[in-house]
This record gives sequence, C-alpha cells and structure tokens, in this order.
Amino acid sequence: MSVISYRQALHDALRSEMLRDESVFLIGEEIGLFEGSYKITAGMLDEFGPKRVRDTPIAEEGFTGAAIGAAMLGLRPVVEIMTINFSLLALDQIVNHAAKIYGMFGGQACVPMVIRTPGGGGQQLGATHSQNIELYYAFVPGMKVVAPSSPADAKALMLAAIRDDDPVLVLENLALYNTTGEVPDHDEPVEIGKAAVTREGADITIVAYSRMAAVALQVAERLAEEGTDVEVVDLRSLRPLDRDTIIASVKKTNCAVVLEDDWLTYGIGAEIAATISDGAFDWLDAPVRRVAMAEVPLPYAKPLETAALPSADDAITAIRETLDAVARRR
Repeated sequence: MSVISYRQALHDALRSEMLRDESVFLIGEEIGLFEGSYKITAGMLDEFGPKRVRDTPIAEEGFTGAAIGAAMLGLRPVVEIMTINFSLLALDQIVNHAAKIYGMFGGQACVPMVIRTPGGGGQQLGATHSQNIELYYAFVPGMKVVAPSSPADAKALMLAAIRDDDPVLVLENLALYNTTGEVPDHDEPVEIGKAAVTREGADITIVAYSRMAAVALQVAERLAEEGTDVEVVDLRSLRPLDRDTIIASVKKTNCAVVLEDDWLTYGIGAEIAATISDGAFDWLDAPVRRVAMAEVPLPYAKPLETAALPSADDAITAIRETLDAVARRR
C-alpha cells in the first residue's frame, strides 16, 4: 500500500495502462503541453510522445467523435473532457454513437473508450461549470458510468474502465482531487457494477456515491460517537447499478438515507429509493429519505454556494429524523 492523492491515483492508472497496452492513448484539450487542467496527465507527453498524448482544439464534439472512430478500429482512447459541463457539447456523439454502436451493429463493432471528466460544485466556478449531470449518462443503455470516491477506487475503476469493451464515463469530483488514502501498489481493477460496503453498521444505511460517499463516512464516524451504528454503501458504479448490495443492506438495517450531490428531482437518489421500495419494502421501518443539493443553478457567491450544496449536517439531520420515526413506530 502507498498513501497517495486521488489525482495521483488517476495518473498512475493511466500511465500503467499506457505502458501495458500500446493501443491506449489520451486525447483532449490541454492534456499534453499544459499537462491537463488538473494535472492528471502531468509528464505523459514527455514519456509517451504526441502520437499517444493528443492535444486537441476546443471542440468536444469533434475529438469525442474522433475517439469513437479510433475505438471502433481497435484502439482504446481515453478522452479527457475538461469538465462534465463541456460534455454537453459532445452529447450527440456520446449518447447516439458511443452508447449505441454495439447494439445497432449487432455486436459486430464495439467502442472500448473511456471519457474521464470532473464535475461537482464547491469551487466557485459558477452555475454552468459546477454541475452534477452524471444522470444524463447513467440514464443511457450502452453506457457504463463509474464514480469513485477514494484514491483506491479511482485507480482500480480507471483500470477497469480502460480494459472494458464498452464506453465508460469516469466521473471525478473536483473536491476529491487532493484527498489522500491508501492505494494498493498492484494494478488490479475492480468489477464495474459492484458497490462497496465501506462501513458496516446495524442501525441505518447511507447510500451515496462520489464526494457524498466520502461525506457519508465522516457522518458515520460522527454519529458513532453518539452511539448510532451507520452502514455506508458506496455505489461506485451508477450504470450498472448494484441493486443487490443496496437491498441487502436495507434488509439488515431497516431504514435508509440517500446522499447525492445532484438535484433531488429525477436524481440518482430517486432510482435508489425505487430500488429499495421494490426490493426491501417489507423490511422498511421508515420512508427512505433523500439529501441532495438545492433545486437552483449553483450560485457563484461562496456563502450561497455552500448553502446550496448538501452537507454532513444535512445528512445527520435526515438520519436523526429517520431514526426518530423508526422509534415512534416501535
């Protein structure tokens, strides 16, 4: 094990796969000479050269489409889109081509590509640069969407994404880049589509992903000091969604709170709540609660931005209210 940052874990996974497989190449804006907006690709151009680290014009639709074509012909491109907000400019290429080619061609062609892109608020980047729109892609059959919350998962899920024969969107939350944690020194991927129980507990389940999965662990530790035993389920993958792990946890604890960074209405949490209702309704002692950001374009002003984003205190309030409802029923 080594203790490294989330940023370094992503860098190490990319470098490892480029060394292992010559068909892997990087493509995106400012990833070569500038080494990426968030320095994930630092040193890559010097080591691998411009053939495998391709700087592009500011044209998300164009370079994403070029990567799709390269993938269909046997390469494994890793596309960096500077923020998930800019992926909207490539939405047609991602949704109507990358996600559908395998199905439309009856399996005769596949698109083994990765789109890695950061999202999330809290950095004062304004309403159009701070969104959590991973739902757009998790909604689409043919895509895989992963959302690592720790450096270890950042490395392992990136390895898995590059080796996968389907298009995979790797969601990187901006607030996680500088976080650190233990990461195995080996290059073993994890299975896409498998959630992780990152903390065992008996009283209530928290289901979360990306930044909020890290917040969930903080919440669980705070509540443990009060005698509340919280189980944390980190989704890790939004499509495919590991419904079995969610349901098994709720059957154990009999209640759940879902944490997400995106908007409440039509969000990932709604799908999780429906999953729990379908699979564990008879085990529930209280309604599933959801904690999400305010239903507004994210403000630029720091106090307003902070107020709009979900917090650990918001999660603790929802958990206490849920456990109070359970106690009243009993």
